[in-house]
Amino acid sequence: MKNNIHNLRQRKKANQPFSMVAAYDATFTAALNHAGIEAILIGDSLGMVVQGHTSTLAVTIEQMVYHTEAVVKANQQSVEPALIIADLPFMSYATVESALMNAAMLMRAGANMIKLEGGAWLVETVMRLVECGIPVCGHIGLTPQSVNKFGGFKVQGRQPEQQQQLLADAKQLDKAGADFIVLECIPADLALTITDNVSCSTVGIGAGSVTDAQVLVCYDMLGLSDNPARFVKNFISATVSENPIANAFSSYKKAVEERSYPGAEHEY
Repeated sequence: MKNNIHNLRQRKKANQPFSMVAAYDATFTAALNHAGIEAILIGDSLGMVVQGHTSTLAVTIEQMVYHTEAVVKANQQSVEPALIIADLPFMSYATVESALMNAAMLMRAGANMIKLEGGAWLVETVMRLVECGIPVCGHIGLTPQSVNKFGGFKVQGRQPEQQQQLLADAKQLDKAGADFIVLECIPADLALTITDNVSCSTVGIGAGSVTDAQVLVCYDMLGLSDNPARFVKNFISATVSENPIANAFSSYKKAVEERSYPGAEHEY
């Protein structure tokens, strides 16, 4: 399998960024496969873009398993399948035991890796998951499951003390065995500092072009979301062809590899 964890992590050393897209069904997965997108995230963002909630908190582990199975079925038909990452939803990893049980459900559904939100407090959980053969993607910065604590979807890491904490969190997750860490809505200079100080691959979303990979929600990058965040680029608006959605994904992949996206206008 070309798009496995080892191969994608090797791209960090070669300064070759890879592309990740959040998708939730077989149809979008097939289009992403056709475009050569290296990784697909079944995010709990489905609570907002698929189910219509105002946050991700309503999503259950059973729903995550359902959508993971749908993505995996299509992905298995591809000549070069993407790496599949699935979110552990809100309160499904509050203890090490619950994290292990729920991660196992996602892995049995076909995920290659699980993602969970949080910093240093998750070190023991990450270590146990890795010990059990479950690859882990961390997620720091703006962590949507903590939206009520943050008081909304706000940029994180502007203050020196926040920057120090996020860097420390990233280092501890890296040391615990995380293979990827998502950096969401943080200043680009902080994202660069974190990327340079961890051995694992960083995945940016609203973190500038300096990370080892980028991730966007499929609906956002196709211009289907109202009031998109600053970091979102509509990759379909300039695409004129018989298959604009597939070409939009290809355009996104090319822009990530060239580091022309995100541009300065997408940074904080």
